[in-house]
Amino acid sequence: MTAAQLTADLAGKPDALMGLADRLARHDPYGALPTLLEDEPAGILLLGMGSARHVCETAAARMRLSGLGATAEFASAERSLPPGPDTLVVAVAAGGGARELCSLLDTYAERSAIIVLGDDPDSPVARYADILVPLLAGPDRSGLACAAVQNALALLLLLGYRLGAPAVSPGADLAQTLRRAANATAGLLERAGTWVPEVAAALSSPDGVHLVAPAERLSSAAHGALALRKGPVVKAYAAETGEWSHSDRYLAAVTDYRALLFAGSHYDDRTAEHLTQLRGRLVAVGGEVPGAAATVRYPGDTVPDVALLTEPVVAERLAAHWWAERGR
Repeated sequence: MTAAQLTADLAGKPDALMGLADRLARHDPYGALPTLLEDEPAGILLLGMGSARHVCETAAARMRLSGLGATAEFASAERSLPPGPDTLVVAVAAGGGARELCSLLDTYAERSAIIVLGDDPDSPVARYADILVPLLAGPDRSGLACAAVQNALALLLLLGYRLGAPAVSPGADLAQTLRRAANATAGLLERAGTWVPEVAAALSSPDGVHLVAPAERLSSAAHGALALRKGPVVKAYAAETGEWSHSDRYLAAVTDYRALLFAGSHYDDRTAEHLTQLRGRLVAVGGEVPGAAATVRYPGDTVPDVALLTEPVVAERLAAHWWAERGR
């Protein structure tokens, strides 16, 4: 794995989103659901490891908004929701975790309906699928599965809509949202030379970097932190914005604290105020936050689903930059 490979993977993210949007406009990957499920499932179990689990948590929270009984679980858990016809299992095969997924799916095989999101139809995980949904993510050269995780999240949102979860933006068409996110991602990558050096300088610290996001988009922070750990091997941590003042605030008092803040929480200003008082530094993504050392904006950053699918590329591109710097 190299920084150049990660940069190449990131360059392919807009095309991966566009390809998925084109596919969804012509084909419903969940068209077999009515045949597979006799009734609305009592429980929906989303499984993954690493970044795949983080996007499962975001999707499960979205599903619960409409009363769906969705939960995200570590694929390494020994047990979770009881198997049976009332449980729908969704396994996300993106970025590893095949051994753990297969071990837990053994519990549900032939007892619960199983959907697998993954690009390899010959993988061990795919063999459990009653419905196999391609991610259409393209090659993963760097091992960080950036496009796969992005497309998996989009497909999980679509599954929620098919099961009755409301769209955050009422009346929004997911294919159109994907196209907007693709254009926003392409713009950030094209302008990387103007914002990456400034952001990298603002966030450089011997104590690492903290990624902070609203609860509804916590997967952006968690996946970004994992990309920074796996690529340039930077100390990186994820935190929820409202929770920050009750937990990470105390770390800011004793470290050279730097935060990449994904804007949009009601608690952005409080976090910024406390961090400034503690002489920390933050960079805001997707919105104006008082006291930010730098701000990264893009078209559509005030639309929740566009932000959810676009903003992870900021941390990913920062990872590629620091990775390349470490190599030099």
